[in-house]
Amino acid sequence: MLEGNPHALDAIVMVGRLKLSRNRFPSDKEQSAEIEAIEAVIGEHSPLIDISAQRLAMFDQYNVNLLAVSRHGERIEQRRGEITFRFGDVIVLQGQSSVLPSLLREFGCLPLAKRTIMLGSVRRGLIPLFILLCAIGATAIGLLPVSIAFFAGAVAMVLFRAIPLSEVYGAIDGPILIMLAALIPVSDALRTSGGTDLIAYWLTQVAHQLPPFGALTLILVAAMAVTPFLNNAATVLVMAPIATSFASTLGFKPEAFLMAVAIGAGCDFLTPIGHQCNTLVMGTGGYRFSDYPRLGLPLSLIIVLTAVPALMVFWPLT
Repeated sequence: MLEGNPHALDAIVMVGRLKLSRNRFPSDKEQSAEIEAIEAVIGEHSPLIDISAQRLAMFDQYNVNLLAVSRHGERIEQRRGEITFRFGDVIVLQGQSSVLPSLLREFGCLPLAKRTIMLGSVRRGLIPLFILLCAIGATAIGLLPVSIAFFAGAVAMVLFRAIPLSEVYGAIDGPILIMLAALIPVSDALRTSGGTDLIAYWLTQVAHQLPPFGALTLILVAAMAVTPFLNNAATVLVMAPIATSFASTLGFKPEAFLMAVAIGAGCDFLTPIGHQCNTLVMGTGGYRFSDYPRLGLPLSLIIVLTAVPALMVFWPLT
């Protein structure tokens, strides 16, 4: 076990060709492949509070390794097994992927993120950054479409071994892909059946009484209202054709309205369910549902007041 400056540790690991020890886990390749590390925060009512991993016999009883503990505003100098856990501590546990989810529920911990323990990762960290910059640059100068540029970036990540192929499959979020795939024909059906025109007509009846910036505000607010109930990408799929039809009916260019949909879909601050980040901090911070609109409503108003004039400047309506 080594302790020191992260850059120095990274250098010595690369020079010494050190690897993360897995001696305490089964050596069988199939079982070893299922081992993963996950970061979690200890909840308010966790049974881990005021107890140490050594006293709990975490490995012997649960077949899980405690890799790290982080505590806000405090440098922990004890050995990991001797650390007495407190509410709010962030821990990294290593164990079999089939066991960790149920174990976190038993421990009363909120999972934050899966962790790939990559020692000697400076070079690996520069390669993904370079690939990302190339993909963004190719899109920005119009060399490649967004979809092709970033798909090529993902392929390059695998070819340069910046990320193992097994992790690529594991990172694919099946439910999100299925939902988006299902909503693409729904969005197309709304457009071809006249549903978007009908919704746009209802919105137009309201917008006729409003100035141009009011019509743009209406679409932005509508996207903000829809995104808590759908994924942000799904909101764009549903709202984009409505916004296009709405703009055409009013005789405006659609660019600003489509950008308003994109901004509104990514700005859900009123509920803890509209975005996973909102949900993650709810338990950790001890927030209630009513806490979100208290801060989210003023923030949403600021976004509307800022975004609408900016959209009209960069994408004129006429």
